[in-house]
Amino acid sequence: MNVKMIVTDLDGTLLRTDKTISEYTVSVLGHCRGRGIKIAYATGRGGTANEVAPSKHFDARIVMNGALALADDSIVYRCLIPFQIARPLLIACDERGLKITSEISDMHYSNFVVSDLWSNITNFKIIDFAKHTLDAEKLYTRTDNQDDLRFIEDNLPLSLYLSVSRDGLVMIMHKSATKAKAICELARFWGISRSEIMVFGDDLNDIDMLRSAGHSVAMGNALDEVKAVADYVCDTNDYDGVAKWLEENVL
Repeated sequence: MNVKMIVTDLDGTLLRTDKTISEYTVSVLGHCRGRGIKIAYATGRGGTANEVAPSKHFDARIVMNGALALADDSIVYRCLIPFQIARPLLIACDERGLKITSEISDMHYSNFVVSDLWSNITNFKIIDFAKHTLDAEKLYTRTDNQDDLRFIEDNLPLSLYLSVSRDGLVMIMHKSATKAKAICELARFWGISRSEIMVFGDDLNDIDMLRSAGHSVAMGNALDEVKAVADYVCDTNDYDGVAKWLEENVL
């Protein structure tokens, strides 16, 4: 395969269930980079991404579901939600009793103690959304209640979209902040064509990048909807599916 750029999701894809990356996978990614192939990850995570996937192993990082793309430390793409657009939604969710957060530059502005749900997130501030004047890279809440989800959808501004992960995390981004868009901007930055891009994913928020890449691979543990749009299916995340596929088909 003529591959010059590899982009992988993190949770459920490159990361094992215990949120680690095996030495074998690190080695395979290193061999790919040694052949001049650019390696990037694309995740819904923000600042916590570097904790589980150290940047030294990657040429680029796409975080916040596509709101921010970094090549080394240079911003290649960024798409924010203006606070004037986010504020009414944040207030409406707060009044409904939903725990919701506005995230920007690795800081979480919230109406609840974020570390109670995610112990690794300690950089948060509890605020009054009516006085919040910072743009956001991502808004997020967590719910498995369909009435709450419909409420969010009914109050969602036209310029925003939401993505729900399999664990009930509801991520809200600007419509121009997608993994596919960020990958496109990285490819343009490096002079790489669509046909030379390979992507790996497992969840619903990976579908857009799987559809847009020249080569798409779904994990063995991926949702059926994800497998349906991929060109190939590899082994699961707990059995180094990404690394095995790359070693057998690229290296």
